[in-house]
Amino acid sequence: MERQVKPPCPSGRYWQVAPGDTLYLISRRATTTVSELLRLNPGIDPDNLQVGQFLCLPPEQPPCPSGLYWVVAPGDTLSSIARSVGTTVEVLLRLNPGVDPFNLQVGQNICLPEL
Repeated sequence: MERQVKPPCPSGRYWQVAPGDTLYLISRRATTTVSELLRLNPGIDPDNLQVGQFLCLPPEQPPCPSGLYWVVAPGDTLSSIARSVGTTVEVLLRLNPGVDPFNLQVGQNICLPEL
């Protein structure tokens, strides 16, 4: 079997592809999005993942104290999420330090404060 090489990865976090893995399944298990995996792994063929292949993952997010998450839908902004749950953008940013408020990804989990 060919030895797989880990690609450069700023976070230092990797996922080794197992039989049956898809980018969608990996994104769910690694609490990220398919688009983020594609951005971090520009040379991969999403339709032809190889067992044993290493994928770069984004930095691990800190735990969410409330255990409550908002799953980003098309058109969501931090402002609209904050309004929907009765909080402020500042609180959401404090709970989600790695989130780019100008580049929310559909399917991304946003930690919410206790409601």
